[in-house]
Amino acid sequence: MLQHGPLLERLLAGEFICCITDEDAFRHLSVEQTQHDINHYLRPLNRRLVANEDNSVFFLGYHELTKDAREQLSGLFALTVQSLLPLLEWLQLVQETLGRDSALTAGDTIKLQEFILRTEDNQSLRQRLNQLASDRFFNSQSEQLDNQVKLIFRRLKEHGYLLQPHQERQYYIVTGKIDYLIDVIRFIRDEEHLPVDDTPTQEALI
Repeated sequence: MLQHGPLLERLLAGEFICCITDEDAFRHLSVEQTQHDINHYLRPLNRRLVANEDNSVFFLGYHELTKDAREQLSGLFALTVQSLLPLLEWLQLVQETLGRDSALTAGDTIKLQEFILRTEDNQSLRQRLNQLASDRFFNSQSEQLDNQVKLIFRRLKEHGYLLQPHQERQYYIVTGKIDYLIDVIRFIRDEEHLPVDDTPTQEALI
């Protein structure tokens, strides 16, 4: 398993791997034999390799839902639910600001300056962005639109939803973790009956 060592460490650290974040690793994980080898190694740890519904991102899940596993999943689920509303609002803002017909998905590119300019020209979008930036998930202390947007995108990059290929160039690529997030939202909506689709826009988004 030495050849899979670095990849296993990343997965065990909670990383989500897609063709945007690491094309070679994603291609490697897409091979059935690799999946078998990794799952064989992870079995004693009660972990296994899983993918989202569209197979666009890989991450680790539990092999069996033991008491400890349920407790850890409950904690992770609670954190995810807490971040859902600000993330949903951000997805809607991007969709409306950039005039997109559909929700973001892995591989989509967002130009920061274009987003800022279009938000500046719309008072309603500016107000929504200001409210979003002050949410505890982003926790912006600035009143300047430019600073608020940069902080939001930086936080999303830190959480693995966006990739910035070049530090000096202000554009971002959406990662497969967004696909995972939307799958979670659909699960909550359909199975847990939580109010994540209170508005027509949110309902259309997911």
